[in-house]
Amino acid sequence: QVQLVESGGGLVQPGGSLRLSCTLSGTIFSLYAMEWYRQAPMKQRELVAGISSGGTINYVDSVKGRFTISRDNAKNTVYLQMNSLKPEDTAVYFCKGRRPARPAYWGQGTQVTVSS
Repeated sequence: QVQLVESGGGLVQPGGSLRLSCTLSGTIFSLYAMEWYRQAPMKQRELVAGISSGGTINYVDSVKGRFTISRDNAKNTVYLQMNSLKPEDTAVYFCKGRRPARPAYWGQGTQVTVSS
């Protein structure tokens, strides 16, 4: 059974940092492109950052220079290091694993709240 489990969300003050983790089990993690999405109340889900199986990385403009995505294939885990957090980063963050010609997998989401 394939599972994606996220962790690391919480409440942080503006300017603070959090690190999200997402572990994929039940399949071959290294073959998957991994992505972080977020969804704020009353807004559409948006792609925040992605890392391909080969290590190519992309970010949405609003997080460039503040967020860093990385992966550890030995631990089947993708990370999202979030620095200089802003109130507008408040959202539920979701992890997604995708691979050509295979179903995509989503995690359950983890809440990130940036507030003083």
